[in-house]
Amino acid sequence: MRLNDSPTARWIVLIIVATAMMMGYFVNDVMSPLETLLEMPRSQGGLGWSASDYGFFSGSSGLINVFLLMLFFSGLILDKMGIRFTGTLACSLMVLGTLIKYYAVTADFGNAQFTIHNAQLPLSAAWASFGFAIFGVGYEMTGITVSKAMVRWFTGHELALAMGIQLAMARLGTAAALSISAPIARHFTLSTPLLLALAFLIIGLLAFLVFCVMDRRLDSAGTTETTDSSDEFRFSDIGAILRNPGFWLITLFCVLFYSAVSPFLKFSTKLMVMKYGVDPDIAGFFSSIAPFGTILMTPLFGLVYDKYGKGVTLVITGALMLTAVHFGFSFPIDSGSPAIAIALMVVLSIGYSMAPAALWPCVPKIIPLKCLGTAYSMIFFIQNFGRAIIPMFVGRANETDPTYTSSMLIFGFTALGAALVAIAMLYVDRRKHYGLQLPNIKK
Repeated sequence: MRLNDSPTARWIVLIIVATAMMMGYFVNDVMSPLETLLEMPRSQGGLGWSASDYGFFSGSSGLINVFLLMLFFSGLILDKMGIRFTGTLACSLMVLGTLIKYYAVTADFGNAQFTIHNAQLPLSAAWASFGFAIFGVGYEMTGITVSKAMVRWFTGHELALAMGIQLAMARLGTAAALSISAPIARHFTLSTPLLLALAFLIIGLLAFLVFCVMDRRLDSAGTTETTDSSDEFRFSDIGAILRNPGFWLITLFCVLFYSAVSPFLKFSTKLMVMKYGVDPDIAGFFSSIAPFGTILMTPLFGLVYDKYGKGVTLVITGALMLTAVHFGFSFPIDSGSPAIAIALMVVLSIGYSMAPAALWPCVPKIIPLKCLGTAYSMIFFIQNFGRAIIPMFVGRANETDPTYTSSMLIFGFTALGAALVAIAMLYVDRRKHYGLQLPNIKK
């Protein structure tokens, strides 16, 4: 029996790698609830950033990945060097990037400005963006590494459930960041949440090193990542990926869907304060409804897909729910309506659980394991264009329209585009017979 045929071994591996991913998700959003504090004058404990400065910082995590093609190369590194090497490198980069962000928040730069192409940023925002960009390389590299590890250990078993639990733990990290970051910063200092984030990342790195030991045992037991020459990754495999219509539809869906979710969560805390009259100390808890809701629902929808199939149907439904939520947030509602905000965030949490729970297990059905890392990296690479650009547009929109109507319409039409792409995915699946609507568990 192969080591990954043991349920105990599989689930231990899942918990270990999901812990590393969870710590990364916590750090990714640890500064999201701090926008209001960051924009306060230095005399009041802030950094004096503008809304545009925060928007640039928020989108900077994708700069190196997108404009220096690092995310694409991350997939090549993963398929050539293996899961263990790539994951260790990724966790180390997350630690380095967070150290730079901590320096940016704690150092006294005075009124120094960083100028590039006639655009100016406070030097603290420039350093924080640089650190976030380095962190982003490790963050995305960790994501594709963990995804390939799940496929390696769970193919033929509870793949969607395992990916759902991994996503749920990652969202727990996001929810924790949105919930506790602002209260910690207000009661201690602006840098304290980042110090906590560094400690969590070190825990994640240590957890991944434990996984490396188990994964090496899987190899020694006779199940290697490459069993013969036909299973070895070649650069010609990139062409096969690019010619696959299913790959392009999944990629385009990811660009639109995650551009309508991840950037929204970074702006949602201030939205709750400015539009719905929520107290700043608890606004982060309102924003955390979405990731907290996904903690239980993502594994549940993954289990549904494993047993009953209908993966694309779940993806379409989740995208339509997200569309309805953003258009709901765009309505001109008077402040003092927190119940409406809560209801919309609950619906968002359902859609945010349903679509990813079914989407990511679809990728191994159209891409072979030997080039799965490259495929995931190409998906995430293209997805980062949206994650880097949308926050910058939203930051500017919020400056000109403080009612948040314009920015919510941006998110709403982005989510609607994702739903239309998912419908096209269903049509192509019927023609190409990928099996995206079939259950994952092999009997």
